[in-house]
Amino acid sequence: MESHLDHDLEKIHLKIDEATAPKAVIIIAHGAGAGMDHPFMQSIAHAISQRGIHAVRFNFPYMEAGRKSPGSSKKNIEAWRVVIPEIQKKYPALPIFLSGKSYGGRMASHLLAETPIDGIQGIIYFGFPLHAPGKVGKERADHLDKINVPQLFLQGTRDKLATIGLIKEVVATLKDASLYEIPDGDHSFKVPKSASLSQDETLKLLTDQSISFIEKMTSSMQL
Repeated sequence: MESHLDHDLEKIHLKIDEATAPKAVIIIAHGAGAGMDHPFMQSIAHAISQRGIHAVRFNFPYMEAGRKSPGSSKKNIEAWRVVIPEIQKKYPALPIFLSGKSYGGRMASHLLAETPIDGIQGIIYFGFPLHAPGKVGKERADHLDKINVPQLFLQGTRDKLATIGLIKEVVATLKDASLYEIPDGDHSFKVPKSASLSQDETLKLLTDQSISFIEKMTSSMQL
């Protein structure tokens, strides 16, 4: 399913992989350099939708306009503010989770740190970009303790944008956060041929952990 949202920035293009008998919705934002039709984005959305979760993808305005640079983070955070109420309106009975590949997840985290949003049950990071390659630091995580929903970090053990030791330190300081390490995965969750898991098995692991997190959060809502 495809649609466009018009707002005062630019058009936002949406695609939805709808599930049969859905129990929740996950909105997945793309990384800085590739849009919602990147193979990883398509694969994870399809895999999640096959497990009973509507998977929504969208393009940030800069990507929709064909620009390579994300530009102002303010505009991209604002895009989240436009997409979320539209999805809440479309699926009013379903709990909603935010997520994103790298940059997309980081923009969602800034949104939730700035403005708690009713109805959002958690956030999943498909590779949180903790630092630039070769510039190890934790400054990009300074706002994460302001987020008031559960957080799941899915991080490859070979991720050059999030040294695994540092991301462990970050998650350990957060109130309601968990980390799952993806064996041998890089920042794009690509694994070498010598890895213990194949590429398909790695995608399944990412899907399994996402579904487990969503099911845990939604079951606690029913208690």
